[in-house]
Amino acid sequence: MRVVMMGTGTFAQPTFEALLTRPGLVVALITQPDRASGAQRSSTRLAGQGMKELASAANVPVFQPESINSPDGLELLRNLKADLLVVAAYGQILSRDVLAAATLGGINVHASLLPKYRGAAPIAWAIYHGETRTGVTIIRMSAGLDAGDILSQEAVDVLPDETAGELETRLAPIGAKLALETVERLQLGPVAGTPQDQSQVTKAPKLKKEDGLIDWTRSAEQICRHVRAMQPWPTAYTFLHRAAKLPVRIMIQKSKAVAREGPPASAGALTAFPKTMDRLFVEISDSREAVEVLRLQPSGKKSMTAAEFLRGHPVQPGDRFGPESM
Repeated sequence: MRVVMMGTGTFAQPTFEALLTRPGLVVALITQPDRASGAQRSSTRLAGQGMKELASAANVPVFQPESINSPDGLELLRNLKADLLVVAAYGQILSRDVLAAATLGGINVHASLLPKYRGAAPIAWAIYHGETRTGVTIIRMSAGLDAGDILSQEAVDVLPDETAGELETRLAPIGAKLALETVERLQLGPVAGTPQDQSQVTKAPKLKKEDGLIDWTRSAEQICRHVRAMQPWPTAYTFLHRAAKLPVRIMIQKSKAVAREGPPASAGALTAFPKTMDRLFVEISDSREAVEVLRLQPSGKKSMTAAEFLRGHPVQPGDRFGPESM
């Protein structure tokens, strides 16, 4: 069998490594063109060791078309004479012509329990919406977005304080195992899949920078899930408003829900622990709880703990977090 691997970043890397353990199986790697930082490429994907470096070490040719669906991309794929495409976090939706360029079409390694969370950011949206279980699904690729028949699936628990990046790191090797098992089954003959239940479909659209903006009127649990879901990109953020000063963008990197102290205050109002002044709390709409900010990064500054932040920005009456325009 001639397999073409298509993928980018740390989620795809273990799948590529698993396929490379079978000598002669992978005939080419197709990966995204080189990009700069995660924020510039508008992606949740972490860089990892690098797909190109793995390919080079295994003497596998590497191709990086801007669009695999373009005439040039399609010609490239046809010339590779692939039997199967194995796709993991590639970052481009494949056309019917691209899928038809391989004898057996393609399989996709998707980081959710399909049909839930179809789309580019399933891990982040699963955490954001409070899922306690997620996993990896191998599907036979079709023209619809993540809509193909299920060939294999494995579930895991979402840990209470897990970020999207941490959960991706756990799911990636599971995807690699399932992908290799599926390829080996396909080598033996046709594999029957299970159609997805259309009534259970949910979406997980690509993240945008503005998805990181925190709404302090939500519950403490929802806000803390939001913070974890936006790590490592785009990172949850808010703006610090202080009297007679311009708003300052603040990235919130770690937080937890706590029982609130003192009289109720409006959502977004800041308080510091009254004795030591080294803990930072944000009021929310629920008078029983508050959000404690544990780690944050003001615009243009390094990441710091709440205690470090408060040493340079002691909380004053009227200080609050919120959108840029209030």
